[in-house]
Amino acid sequence: MAIRKMYDTDIQQFEELTHQSIVDVFQSMVSMDLESESPEPFAADPDGQIIGSVGFTGEASGVICLYAGVNFAKSVTSRMLGIGIHEVDEDEMVNDAIGELSNMVAGSVKSRLCDRGWPCVLTIPSIVRGQRLSVERSADIIRKVIGFKVSDNETQHVMAELLLKQN
Repeated sequence: MAIRKMYDTDIQQFEELTHQSIVDVFQSMVSMDLESESPEPFAADPDGQIIGSVGFTGEASGVICLYAGVNFAKSVTSRMLGIGIHEVDEDEMVNDAIGELSNMVAGSVKSRLCDRGWPCVLTIPSIVRGQRLSVERSADIIRKVIGFKVSDNETQHVMAELLLKQN
């Protein structure tokens, strides 16, 4: 499959599909209502930051990254697993939960792209942890950043980055 040329309307549509997929996945999987907010850099989380990413390739190619502070990721993990936050005691549990959420978001985007004539397949999820993380892009990559906060908690934020290969 060759990568198809993307136009501004396509890029806007991909961004909207990503936004809606994130809102839908967080609502259905962890019962969190997300509201849009400016995608500002995260305040330093003393426990660090986590990024879950999943790529897609085909007529549309790119990567979807979800950024969260580790404390927020632990909260999401406890909700996903139906356990108390104090029971989330291993990094592996958090990595798996964020990887799975990233995979569900990318899967939703992929399905919606395929329905619109942009067939593609997903890569396996990957997780990166650290402090003040960011993903660098090459010159031929289109970058869209989407910020969210949890509706009932002003201190819980998640950010998504959509990286699209422009042909």
